[in-house]
Amino acid sequence: MGKKQDTNEESEYGEAAQYDPTFRGPIKDRGCTDIICCILFMAVILGYIVVGILAWLYGDPRHVLYPRNSTGWFCGIGPNKGRSNLLYFDILQCATSLNIMATALKGFQCPTTQVRRSFLNLELFKTLSSHKHNFSLFVFIRDLVNGFNAKEVGVRIFEDFASYDRYKNDAASITDIGFTTNFNVYLQVQETWLAFLIIISVVEAILLLTLIFLRTRILIAISLIQESSKAIGYMMSSLLYPLVTFVLVLVCVAYWGATALLFTLCHPFFIFISSSCSFCPQNFTSSSYPGCPSASCIFIKYNDEGLFQRNLFNLQIYNAVAFLWCVNFVIALGQCTLAGAFASYYWAFTKPDDIPMFPVTGSFIRTLRYHVGSLAFGSLILTLVQIVRIILEYIDHKTKDAQNAVARFILCCLKCCFWCLEKFIKFLNRNAYIMIAIYGKNFCVSAKNAFSLLMRNVIRVVVLDKVTDLLLFFGKLLVVGGVGVLSFFFFSGRILLPGSTFHSETLNYYWMPIITVVFGSYLIAHGFFSVYNMCVDTLFLCFLEDLERNDGSLQKPYFMSKNLMKILNKSNKAPKGGKK
Repeated sequence: MGKKQDTNEESEYGEAAQYDPTFRGPIKDRGCTDIICCILFMAVILGYIVVGILAWLYGDPRHVLYPRNSTGWFCGIGPNKGRSNLLYFDILQCATSLNIMATALKGFQCPTTQVRRSFLNLELFKTLSSHKHNFSLFVFIRDLVNGFNAKEVGVRIFEDFASYDRYKNDAASITDIGFTTNFNVYLQVQETWLAFLIIISVVEAILLLTLIFLRTRILIAISLIQESSKAIGYMMSSLLYPLVTFVLVLVCVAYWGATALLFTLCHPFFIFISSSCSFCPQNFTSSSYPGCPSASCIFIKYNDEGLFQRNLFNLQIYNAVAFLWCVNFVIALGQCTLAGAFASYYWAFTKPDDIPMFPVTGSFIRTLRYHVGSLAFGSLILTLVQIVRIILEYIDHKTKDAQNAVARFILCCLKCCFWCLEKFIKFLNRNAYIMIAIYGKNFCVSAKNAFSLLMRNVIRVVVLDKVTDLLLFFGKLLVVGGVGVLSFFFFSGRILLPGSTFHSETLNYYWMPIITVVFGSYLIAHGFFSVYNMCVDTLFLCFLEDLERNDGSLQKPYFMSKNLMKILNKSNKAPKGGKK
């Protein structure tokens, strides 16, 4: 019956990988994949360059470099050379929250000379002092005492103390308290701690059962993480590749930002009030046009006519879509490059002698030469999902004040579904790029093979993914937390470094540099730990392929480490008279 179940599983998720005596890691005899997507991506890149050139030609960078007054003239250049500062009226001095009503009633004008209100009006004081008041302190106290009922006050005090004693001895319940935003109230109730005890006991029981029944798979995950450390140790250049990804992403962000900014910097539109002249340059002076002595140049508006100006919105949309596609392609390029390098490590039978020279560089060149189309295909799918998410966020922002609960619920469900879809696409693309780096097939075939391989080993996939995420999270937390604590003690002046090279100035607000350092350390830690995570995923897929291809015999030996074979109770058979 178990054999029948295996047969059904193979027919549902594809057949297991067959033994290939010529397979020794990433194949070298491969061809270009997904050529149509490659051509489409190159066309989009060329169009993106053309869009950037149009933005540079029709935009005016001087709008960023120089201030400009209300008539469209630049400060510091042209006729305003030598006058580089722009005059701003401080509206807050004329209309504040204290005198806004007075400002609205009296008209917008700046306040007059401030009158010193600390002086007392002596005339008024003399007038008030001249009146005699018939006031007796004894009469006032007598009337106050007679107004109290001593018996009633005593009874109320006794009842209050009795009520306090009863409330203190009675055990309140959550139903008595009801809903409150003060969480400390719930901590005073016994039912809260009983609920905590039950929840913790259930979680502990689940963790204990998981450790008992999945201990072998957890050991496999830990062993793969240890093997990843060895692989990175043999290929230290892989730790530098996040810098390449960072530079390429930075170029994409800078190009997108500059293009989007230049699109918004239109040229001002001027006219002459004299009908005898046809145009007006910005350096217009009356002496330059003696035929129009009464002519003057007036700023009307910013130019919104012409084909380019009418399609600014469409060009901004193209700019955003091309930016997302380029960023996703850069990330995919890094994943495929690292996958090819780490796969060459796993499929080296004798480590490190069989590892090829410059594995990261060779994988990078191989990826750019053959698989640009496949990476563009995968990144395009992810970009389309991200565009839908952006549209949903825009709709949510525009309808956040809507009172239709059904529409809000549907929109929330759509946002949740597409968020899950984006996570799944990223997971599938990641494993598809690993298969592309190893076998050199197109994106669809690689994604299908990777998904089938993972579904045939779904429990191992879940355990490895969770264990890896937990350990990498602890690693990031250790790095970021350590750097954050050190930066806090340094910038707050609690620790002093010897010498005059490193010293912290006295800061009035030291949290901003601390937050900056913590954020930067998180980005650096995330970049380096992403290499580690990619290594674990690549070795895991290779490990699953190794189990399906080989059986440990002389003809089909395992490529996995001895530690993994020991956990699985497997071994390679040694030749007769040889060592095991």
